Amino acid sequence: MLQRLRDILTADASPAGARHDAGEQFKLGDFPIDQYKPMKVIVIGAGMSGILAGIRFRQYIQNLDLTIYEKEDNIGGTWHSDWSALYSPGSEILGHLESIVSKYQLAQFIRLRHELVHARYNEATARWHVRIKRLSASGPGNEGPEEFEDEADFLFMGVGLLSRWSWPDIAGLKDYKGLLVHSANWKLDGQSWQDDVKDWGDKNVAVIGLGSSALQIVSALQDKVGCLTQYVRGQTWVAPTFARGLLSDLLSRELGDEENHVFTEDEKRRFEDPVRAQQFRQALDNEMNSMHWVNISDSPMQQQVQVIFKEHMINALKEKPEIAEKLIPTFSVSCRRLTPAPGYLKALCRDDVDFITAQIKTITADGVETLDGNVNKHDVIICATGWDTSFQYPFSVIGKNGIELRDKWNPHARTYLSVCVDGFPNCFLSSGPNSCIGTSSFLPMIEHQVDYAIMVARKMQRERLKSIDVKAQAVQDFEEVIDKYFERTVFTEKVRSWYKGGREDGRVTGLWPGSGLHCMRALRYPRWEDYNYERDDRTRNRLYWLGNGMTVNEESLSGNRAWFLDDDYVDVPPVPKQ
Repeated sequence: MLQRLRDILTADASPAGARHDAGEQFKLGDFPIDQYKPMKVIVIGAGMSGILAGIRFRQYIQNLDLTIYEKEDNIGGTWHSDWSALYSPGSEILGHLESIVSKYQLAQFIRLRHELVHARYNEATARWHVRIKRLSASGPGNEGPEEFEDEADFLFMGVGLLSRWSWPDIAGLKDYKGLLVHSANWKLDGQSWQDDVKDWGDKNVAVIGLGSSALQIVSALQDKVGCLTQYVRGQTWVAPTFARGLLSDLLSRELGDEENHVFTEDEKRRFEDPVRAQQFRQALDNEMNSMHWVNISDSPMQQQVQVIFKEHMINALKEKPEIAEKLIPTFSVSCRRLTPAPGYLKALCRDDVDFITAQIKTITADGVETLDGNVNKHDVIICATGWDTSFQYPFSVIGKNGIELRDKWNPHARTYLSVCVDGFPNCFLSSGPNSCIGTSSFLPMIEHQVDYAIMVARKMQRERLKSIDVKAQAVQDFEEVIDKYFERTVFTEKVRSWYKGGREDGRVTGLWPGSGLHCMRALRYPRWEDYNYERDDRTRNRLYWLGNGMTVNEESLSGNRAWFLDDDYVDVPPVPKQ
């Protein structure tokens, strides 16, 4: 019977709505409601955001044409696997991301060493036109132009908050004749930094900076080089190691004195139990998401944490109390990015590690001269001096009416919920302005930012929309939320921080105005009334997307026509307890 019906349908090839005159004021769609238009998506960046976007777009968008452009020669961006320690090294995190790309078969969509040069929104077609620079020729014969054009219905920007590193503005830096390295661009001869430094056992190494990267580098290098000198400007809080108590409870034993617990093979096997692993993960996130009060000025938690951290630092630096006097801040905890930095304070107590707070006057041909007149010779200088957090991207993005994003974000970046900008339709962000968090894990926030963009793309495809553009007033309202919220936090203290674009004063552009959990709740369901919409059809029927009254499987008499009974569709309510 079904086969006879299929034969009849095949014989009558004219679609159900074909008889309607295109000039009519009102018409029905001539397609099944779930026959979605093709959608071309371009993702910029193959870090955590880009990888997750690639997975989610393929999961939820039908008839998808996907390309992920990444300027570096590998995926990963600035960031499980078989973790070797409580605080895993970067190589393991990168290895995990590579395994995710392999698991979800994303490599076929990723174009490495392809850098975005320019993006422009075409108002007539509602498509984004991008110009891409191929940094190295690829393919058989290495043919192809250095730059080429591509276009998409939807542009997802996963370029990252900390992805544009910069050299410090120090006189004489270009005249230095030794080995000069930036922590964010460690590209020497080895396959890893451990390979690069294996012959540094007799070298005099300098580290410039006091951010989280500098602290981690000092602790990692202190026993691998001849001697090490850290040049610092300012102060920083160094937190005790997080989660030691949780891990001790999970393993049912006391941990040793080491700050970064190294897992035994037996402990790794215990984490293969999904219940045990989930138990630890839940406890860890629960503890991290209990710290938001520390961001509120003069809160009891802020006062208590200062006492705990100060005691920790004094005890750890008891062999060199003069360093504690210089390092312990006068400002509140969390004003600057907080890091546990296992091993850092212990490294400062070594005889072959120097801690210099005198301001650098100039870099000489073979070392560093400070304002107090001292000159130190160094074989290697490592600049752990941070990132460009101005959100003035090195590529141009042109929205409606010729608006340039860099101009739009001058004097500071403005967004709606950190995920989009008015005047830039069909373009969504992850890890953009006001998207980070002070005391919680950033990764769940990235996941929610990506999922928000996916919900927008699904709405566009399902309702056959030409464009979605956030209202300017919604952006302005979020601006006022940000200004009012941060008035009561520690982040407005006169402390230099990348949260404020590397300034002591100024607007907070790096952080979400609330907790991590608050951000996830805010992004869970889009507030659609904050957007303007442009339909893709030419009829006054706003419900044109309803189509011809059927679904694809009904029209073709193929596929599953009882999907509403599937486990992944049915929402079974829990039975109330007696």
